[in-house]
Amino acid sequence: MRVLIVEDEPKAGAYLHKGLTESGFIVDLARDGVDGLSHARAQPYDLIVLDVMLPGMDGWQMLRELRRDQDTPVLFLTARDDLADRLKGLELGADDYIIKPFAFAELVARIRTILRRGPVRENEWIEVADLRIDAVRRRVTRSGQKIELTSKEFALLHLLARRRGEVLSRSLIASQVWDMNFDSNTNVVDVSIRRLRAKVDDPFPAKLIHTRRGMGYVLDDIAR
Repeated sequence: MRVLIVEDEPKAGAYLHKGLTESGFIVDLARDGVDGLSHARAQPYDLIVLDVMLPGMDGWQMLRELRRDQDTPVLFLTARDDLADRLKGLELGADDYIIKPFAFAELVARIRTILRRGPVRENEWIEVADLRIDAVRRRVTRSGQKIELTSKEFALLHLLARRRGEVLSRSLIASQVWDMNFDSNTNVVDVSIRRLRAKVDDPFPAKLIHTRRGMGYVLDDIAR
């Protein structure tokens, strides 16, 4: 497994490089966001460990650019510990978020958990009313119009569509899409649903994503 570390602090970068190499990964190291993005686009990586505070291009910007053309798993490793920062990272399409200082064993465990998920393998279309999801190419259209989604938005929509007509709780959505335990003080699921609705539902007369108060969310072409 090939891992890219994007970390500008020399000691932290060397520590991560050495530790992940000894854990059996092939590791490359970039010192800033511009170099990191160049590495990520030059060859395929199984996972990117990304700091937020980077020279040239910060981690937020690098992830935005990366998500324009690829879905390489990204784990933020940063001292930015505000809840708003964690939510921002996940909303931009990160797969996990670890705060410094950290236990190296936990980092390796989180990396292996992400890698075990693997890429989407389903060779199928999912259709709900005029919504069409290409699970292989990760493309979404509605009434023939292409809808641009982030990696997490696609994962959320795909989950709802695969379980069409089933009310999914916030805790289930959080565990399936973000691989995290649901915290009642965290509104990442609700925020993501709102953003998904703005793209999938708001421009169209028929609404597909419905709220079941106290229960969760459901995607269906029939409002129940």
